[in-house]
Amino acid sequence: MNLKDTIIDETLKLFSLKGYNNTSIQDILAAAGASKGGFYNHFKSKEDLFFQVLEKARKIWRKRNLEGLDNSKSPLESVEQLLRNYKDRYLKDSSSFPGGCIFITLSVELNDQDPSLFSEINKGFIGLKQMILRLLVDAQRNGGLRTGIDPETVTEVLFNGMLGASVCYGAGKSAADLDNTINALVAYLHMIKG
Repeated sequence: MNLKDTIIDETLKLFSLKGYNNTSIQDILAAAGASKGGFYNHFKSKEDLFFQVLEKARKIWRKRNLEGLDNSKSPLESVEQLLRNYKDRYLKDSSSFPGGCIFITLSVELNDQDPSLFSEINKGFIGLKQMILRLLVDAQRNGGLRTGIDPETVTEVLFNGMLGASVCYGAGKSAADLDNTINALVAYLHMIKG
């Protein structure tokens, strides 16, 4: 792995653990085994690195969470697969994200402190919510949801349940609690099936 990729990977871990503002350039240099010259040879600033780390985190998120969704037999099965991937393939990945979901860590920290960086994180949350809603609307059109079920309400329950599971798992690292939370969301999906 080249130095640039090493810096990005190590910073991803540090941001997951400590956030953006609590991670210093010195922390990054020490973790990556890099010099200041080596760092600035690849990145204009810590903010430039932030955007590259964010892009890497997004790629990991997509790879881990979207796997198998194309093979689902129905939109609700896709939502269920997303929930299981989120639990087993994404949140439990302590090698890339030792502190838990990097998007949660950064959004909580940056919301008030740096709204422009927060807006970059928030784009992912908006996209996730839109994807869940789109799948649920498709399910409703295909008779996959019980009559009277509002896809927007279900989206809110699932989205906020996922974020809540992420926060709790990041704080306590209890796989059992994470499993219980996501399994409850899956059970909820089964209760509203058409």
